[in-house]
Amino acid sequence: MSTLDVRATAPLPPTATAPAAPPPFDFDVAIVGLGYVGLPTALAYRASGSRVLAVDASPRRLRTIAARGADLIDSDRERLEAALRTPREFRLTSDASELTRAAAIVVCVPTPVDHQQVPDLAPLRAACATVVAAARPGQLIMLTSTTYVGCTHDLVEQPLRERGLEVGHDVFVTFSAERIDPGNVGFAQEAVPRVVGGATARCQEEGVRLLSQYAARVHPVSSLATAEMTKLLENTFRAVNIALANEFADICGALDVPVTEVIEAASTKPYGFMAFYPGPGVGGHCIPCDPHYLLWQLKALHVDAGVITEAMTRIAARPRRVVDRVRDVLGRAGKGTLGARVLIVGVTYKPDVADLRESPALEIIDGLIDAGAEVQYVDTHAPHIHLDSGRERDSLADPAGFHPDVVLVHTRHHDCDLDWLDGEAVVLDGTYRSSDIAGRVLL
Repeated sequence: MSTLDVRATAPLPPTATAPAAPPPFDFDVAIVGLGYVGLPTALAYRASGSRVLAVDASPRRLRTIAARGADLIDSDRERLEAALRTPREFRLTSDASELTRAAAIVVCVPTPVDHQQVPDLAPLRAACATVVAAARPGQLIMLTSTTYVGCTHDLVEQPLRERGLEVGHDVFVTFSAERIDPGNVGFAQEAVPRVVGGATARCQEEGVRLLSQYAARVHPVSSLATAEMTKLLENTFRAVNIALANEFADICGALDVPVTEVIEAASTKPYGFMAFYPGPGVGGHCIPCDPHYLLWQLKALHVDAGVITEAMTRIAARPRRVVDRVRDVLGRAGKGTLGARVLIVGVTYKPDVADLRESPALEIIDGLIDAGAEVQYVDTHAPHIHLDSGRERDSLADPAGFHPDVVLVHTRHHDCDLDWLDGEAVVLDGTYRSSDIAGRVLL
């Protein structure tokens, strides 16, 4: 029996040609969505040496970024300045057809909920449809938006298969939820471990390789679903514990016990306790929204999640509790709510950011106005606000000149100046941590 001699294999006929190789990629990674998560992510990749295609559907957003007007911490502002000096390696565009030029595509679009707390998947669906339509062999696609379990399969993996692309061979699909804390200078994005799951083992490997371009540590998990559920656990854990901290604050208030001192004392235990602090409510793009993606999915499966449901109910009710507390403080001072002058200090959802999404302050202001109070605010990070009621307000240039009856400290930015407080107004500390204000009253 003869053996096959590969050297003797007949060559291709002169007329036959091998398939043309796909054109090389011009960019290492494309970031789709340049908001509070996407833009810092794009800058982190660029700082690591990657060639970045930065994509956003909003020309206005792109102009803001190009004009250095985006809300960023100082280190990211420096990165943006450096990136804009290398236009060949950092390209801003709204043209989705350019996605074919990137070796990897990272989707960083918001996943909010509507007024009924139902997930609004429209931005993510639109982004994924665009990415799937543009995908070509050799590309990696990574979702980072917090969403329900199975979403990456539904919106990316399955549509790619329907296009005739073999996932794990032609294209690679992964999920790695963002872990950015806007405004927090204590945790550089590169220092925070990333969790990644893939549609196949090869997909997972490609995801690890991409994230390792800038992340110091990458933790691979067994599947897309595991990675998706990991993010839901992280933020649901925070939501439940914040709801508990708020309830403990109310309990301590009723028993005349200083809640902050209690929390700090409990924190001396080196195991079994993690400090969460109370406040005027929960805002931002994560905690008020993400657990509802899980609850929405579980409702369809007829699975009970009573603890999570109750925590989210309490979180939603917190701003109304604050309104009631302001009215109570006014009453104790011998003043009714009607015509009372209330000043809100800080309206963004957290210190040192300009983000107003889901900020409790907006509902609190509307609630106090509905109760008859005259309400103004001061916030250097949010010069103008639109309320759900249709009302609008501008930040006061001279808060002392307003002569408030009550000052509600909602958010304290590092540049927040309260030296104008003259001791005449009652100061209601919604942060529970403004101990430098003499005579403050806890929320």
